[in-house]
Amino acid sequence: MDLRALIDQLESAIGDPHEGLPPDLFLFVSRVTPLVNVDLLIQDERRRTLLTWRDDEFYGAGWHVPGGIIRYKETAEERIRACAGEEIGAPVSFDPVPLLLLESIASQKDRGHFLSLLFRCRLIGAPDPSREALGDPPAPGAWRWHDGPPANLLDAQRRYASFL
Repeated sequence: MDLRALIDQLESAIGDPHEGLPPDLFLFVSRVTPLVNVDLLIQDERRRTLLTWRDDEFYGAGWHVPGGIIRYKETAEERIRACAGEEIGAPVSFDPVPLLLLESIASQKDRGHFLSLLFRCRLIGAPDPSREALGDPPAPGAWRWHDGPPANLLDAQRRYASFL
């Protein structure tokens, strides 16, 4: 099979790219091209930071700044709003200009090169109380307010420690 035929076959397997890529195709793309992601710095009036618990094959277990990879033809604004809803169950407002742009090249086999945009966000409503992390270790996807960077902040998120 020639390369053009393989590409045609991959494109036919995508479905609606606005919904994200099939997992195997996403992993392939993430190995061969830089990905752009948004990270949401959500702080309250006491300057505590809202972090969510992650536990997966790529980064392991630990706290992280909510965020996600921008989908095909999705704006940064759309991804910020989607991440806030998906990860904390609450809408946010945000500054239109990112606080920080970071570039990283991951050591993981199935992840490659990232451009990360850190946006200062403010909660418009309360986070979903059913997702609050009450125990340790928290369930994946649970949220908790932090007064500073926690000891179990994911290594990939340590670059944000001065903001927390």
